[in-house]
Amino acid sequence: MTDTPPPEGLPISPPVDPMLAKLARTVPLGEGWWYEPKWDGFRCVVFRDVDTVYLQSRNGRPFNRYFPDVVDAVAAALPQRVIVDGEIVMPDPGGGLNFDSLSQRIHPAASRVNLLAEQTPASFVAFDVLAVGDDVHVDDPFNQRRRLLEELLTTTDSVHLTPISDDDAKAQEWFTAFEGAGLDGVVAKRGEDPYTPGKRTLVKVKHERTAECVVAGFRTHKDGEGVGSLLLGLFDGAGVLHHVGVAAGFSATFRKALVDEVRPLMERAMAEHPWRHWAEEAAHVDGRMPGGPSRWTGGKDLSWTPLRCERVIEVTFGQLEAGRFRHGVRFVRWRPDRDPSSCTYDQLDVATKVDFDTLIRPEV
Repeated sequence: MTDTPPPEGLPISPPVDPMLAKLARTVPLGEGWWYEPKWDGFRCVVFRDVDTVYLQSRNGRPFNRYFPDVVDAVAAALPQRVIVDGEIVMPDPGGGLNFDSLSQRIHPAASRVNLLAEQTPASFVAFDVLAVGDDVHVDDPFNQRRRLLEELLTTTDSVHLTPISDDDAKAQEWFTAFEGAGLDGVVAKRGEDPYTPGKRTLVKVKHERTAECVVAGFRTHKDGEGVGSLLLGLFDGAGVLHHVGVAAGFSATFRKALVDEVRPLMERAMAEHPWRHWAEEAAHVDGRMPGGPSRWTGGKDLSWTPLRCERVIEVTFGQLEAGRFRHGVRFVRWRPDRDPSSCTYDQLDVATKVDFDTLIRPEV
């Protein structure tokens, strides 16, 4: 698969660092704030220059090869020369968004990507504009950029304008009601702010829940010092322990302290480990092998050390999708009062599904 070359006739050339957000625990209140849903997809800056459409990922890489359907969709919805910021998402026929299906697009085979693009087309949600024609608008206040975006965008079944409100009560309602659609939370923007590439000027408020999980293994930190991540498991109704994600992001001091915590659990860990077949097989039937490579990690070393499944930790998490934690998993504390067998999916409080049409066209 070949990459589409970036356009050369626009007033801003890719790559562009997207405007970013800093995390907050509560929705900011007060005059001048505007609120939007926080989409759970792939950030994408769209460069349209007449017959050329160039999709840029958050880290500055081309996206065209993975989303030919989005290329066609935005070409039909945008003016001839424009730069728009937004998110590529995957609406789920069963309700909400499906990040797992979206991630399957990052595949080296063009035939596979084209098949998925036909079977499960992605959508683009626009939420900002950087330039139109020869005019650059990054220094304009957000209020003006939003009005301009509303004027220039032609919404379709695959290209949408993100909902927005200046009512903080509405933002709180969205934060709760739309979690079942797979949203991360809410983004708050100041109406007078310019577009600030690469700076965390926005505010994001994300969902956070807690769960008690079995510690079933660990990976050594990339610098070779201490525990880099703990592999987490939850039991299903049949008593099968599933790999649901990892807890990571530890301080250097805590990484070293974890070594003493897990060392006693290493002895004879593989003999009766529920995931022992992963150490013997190249891949697992559902593709969730803790030590296996993925489309995201490439050649990164994902080898892991099994532990006897006797310890429980409490973690925070943002979302559960396809039986796994999506992101935002953070260690809270050890739970010596919990038996590993109590770490089941039944404990999780999961939001009710909300369909995509309700999400993209809420009553504002």
